[in-house]
Amino acid sequence: MTQIKIFDTTLRDGEQSPGVNLNQLEKLELAKQLERFGVDVMEAGFPASSKGDFEAVKKIAEIVKNVSVTGLARAVKSDIDACRDALKNAADPRLHVFIATSPIHMEYKLKKNPEEVIDTAVEMVEYGKQFFEHVEWSAEDASRTDLDFLAKIIEKVIDAGATVINLPDTVGYTMPREYGAMFKYIKENVPNIDKVDLSCHCHDDLGMALANSIAAVENGATQVEGTINGIGERAGNASLEEFAVALKIRNDYYPYHTNLVLNEIKRTSDMVSKFTGMTVPGNKAVVGRNAFAHESGIHQDGVLKNAQTYEIITPELVGVHSNNLVLGKHSGRHAFTDKIKQLGYDLPEDKLKEAFKAFKLLTDRKKEVTDDDLFAILTDIQTDTSNVKRYKLENFQVQYGSNDKPSATVSLTTPNNDKVEDTSTGSGSVEALYNTLDQIITEETHLTDFQLNSIGQGRDALAEVHVSLTVDGKTVSGRGSAQDVLEAAVQAYLNGVNRAIYQKKAI
Repeated sequence: MTQIKIFDTTLRDGEQSPGVNLNQLEKLELAKQLERFGVDVMEAGFPASSKGDFEAVKKIAEIVKNVSVTGLARAVKSDIDACRDALKNAADPRLHVFIATSPIHMEYKLKKNPEEVIDTAVEMVEYGKQFFEHVEWSAEDASRTDLDFLAKIIEKVIDAGATVINLPDTVGYTMPREYGAMFKYIKENVPNIDKVDLSCHCHDDLGMALANSIAAVENGATQVEGTINGIGERAGNASLEEFAVALKIRNDYYPYHTNLVLNEIKRTSDMVSKFTGMTVPGNKAVVGRNAFAHESGIHQDGVLKNAQTYEIITPELVGVHSNNLVLGKHSGRHAFTDKIKQLGYDLPEDKLKEAFKAFKLLTDRKKEVTDDDLFAILTDIQTDTSNVKRYKLENFQVQYGSNDKPSATVSLTTPNNDKVEDTSTGSGSVEALYNTLDQIITEETHLTDFQLNSIGQGRDALAEVHVSLTVDGKTVSGRGSAQDVLEAAVQAYLNGVNRAIYQKKAI
């Protein structure tokens, strides 16, 4: 069985999904979870893109020790310098440098001829090699690149010191047979190709990212790049959990394996979904809520007699547990602490007290607390920025009648510690609340997206709201969870504004 290395780019390419805006604490929590998940390489960000991204990559590199941490760089010395500085304390740092190689990119974006592109690629790999033992070089838009030129530039960057060659389907254009043939051609026509790992990076614009990744592996790729839940620019990337489970289930057909801890899939997927606000579709392979649901009577009968009749993946394989109702009103601190350790959280004493208090408040309203409920509490506690000045909800009241215009009164504590109250109206209850908040908040805000989901099932399920906002011209996201939908909506809005304040303070 050949090991296929997993290169996770959730924190870099995944964060480039429209509307996604992760703060440093969320990135750190995701990085620690990806380490538990067992990825081989973690692309922590693009250090040269902003001070915030630089600091996040730097912090991740200092904390994560069992995964090789990498930063992305254009073929520019200043980008490589930023990666060097951000990753200097990493246990196993590596550089990921890229340059476009397709005719359309070279002519219109780079405005360079092929020989100039080769010279730049070689120079930047040699420069990066001074600071990094491992250098991954990517041929941006490789799938639309002339194969002879691709083979020529790859040979030269390997001679310059590259240790990984990545051939991305940057725009999700290619088909599996074409993509596999490209890898086969490179294996057969680059004389020094045996000195490096071959990597694939596929986008899902035509729904082919996973199939293309498998085709690449069939033809010599030893590393697969992708994201959790398949998030990413435009239609997203190859879904790493789908790839890993496909190899596991079809190990009768494929002589490959990964080092991913498959029963961490559910928790990793849930964390990515919660932090990004990108809800996993119910019919999503491996992690969708319907992945193990059977409505057809014939299917139900078969599953009851033998699960393998219609279930090729057991829920337990990916960390889905059918019975997770474990804590309630009478559960004590010890049981709570033991449970959160089972869930993989390691909280300092102050955070543990805060989480237990939130748990007890929830049990006053909810008879049984599920793993999903605890997950919501714990992720909110771990990524809380309450140590900085912020807006805090004190109280709100909504008046609504089917024949009356809704009105809302909200009381807040401002970042200056002033108590402020105001009232406004709107077409609906949420709009009335948000109009009132806009009157109180001094920053200029504008709501661009609102999403409402439930955590768990039943009438006492928690409501979770995700919003996208512009705050003083900067795009941020916010989230809030509560048993009351309106309270979750207010908390999400304030969370977004407070994140903007936190990010502004960090710059």
